[in-house]
Amino acid sequence: MKLASLKNGQRDGSLVVVDRKLTTCVGVPQIALTLQQAIETWGVAAPKLKAVYDQLNAGTAAGAGPFSPQRAESPLPRAFQFLDGSVYLSHMRKARKARGAEMPANFETEPLMYQAVSDGFIGPLDDMPLPTDELGVDMEAEVAVMVDDVPMGITADQAGKHIKLVMLLNDYTLRSLTKTELPKGFGFMQAKPTSGFSPVAVTLDELPQWDGDKLNLPLISFVNGKRIGAPHAGKDMYFNYPQLIAHAARTRKLGAGTIIGAGTVANKDEAAGSSCIAELRANEEIENGKASTPFLKFGDRVRIEMLDEAGQTIFGAIDQKVVKA
Repeated sequence: MKLASLKNGQRDGSLVVVDRKLTTCVGVPQIALTLQQAIETWGVAAPKLKAVYDQLNAGTAAGAGPFSPQRAESPLPRAFQFLDGSVYLSHMRKARKARGAEMPANFETEPLMYQAVSDGFIGPLDDMPLPTDELGVDMEAEVAVMVDDVPMGITADQAGKHIKLVMLLNDYTLRSLTKTELPKGFGFMQAKPTSGFSPVAVTLDELPQWDGDKLNLPLISFVNGKRIGAPHAGKDMYFNYPQLIAHAARTRKLGAGTIIGAGTVANKDEAAGSSCIAELRANEEIENGKASTPFLKFGDRVRIEMLDEAGQTIFGAIDQKVVKA
């Protein structure tokens, strides 16, 4: 099924079930008021939501109306926890080279992960407000999962069963600040403003391209209408989602609604293009001796989308403009 949160003046929005083609939706307050409430009671809520989803697709759901991505929040407008990894090593190498950093000593044995901003996400079609566009504003196209309650110390073999929903993610990065923040050794702070997610979150049974560990489709990114890449999300993924969950839960439990990203999607084959501007600039420096693609400025627009084999959008598009706060 496909789930979304509509803007209603409240911080967590109102939960709706969306049809497969993302054209109609229906509120389900009798099941759960918010997606956070649904994920916390998933064992009870999911079968009821699935029944509504089936009715919606059959055209028999009472109270159904048109679904407008413009009215959508991120599926979780805020989350108790958002953890983002970096498991595509070609991206990691280029991003670190760009800021003059070496690869970490244990990058092949432990996933790279940080605790991200989660107390408020922007909607999939909302503007991205920033105080200035002089900090190397970059987008990063990713695939993220949402879990139910995960116990501490879970193994990767057990972790996959806790993945309930999949979303697309635009993880903004201020590249100029990474060069000064990360050498301190305490991770991101100012360099990572808020993020935005796709209009809908999708259950695994709606994703035949999900192999149990990852999603096997290209992720398409555009900047100002120009396609910059469509790397395959399932290829060249050094650590998969169950491994990321197990890593995160080594010394803590993960509360229901925790979001886990896998980092900027990237392939070893550079013909697939890029999911962020930093990679484009790194390639230009290698080929031409200097970068020519600028980072995002006020007024620039980013679009991220994933299509199925028939060309149908799966999650809806993230389509955001960078603006002055």
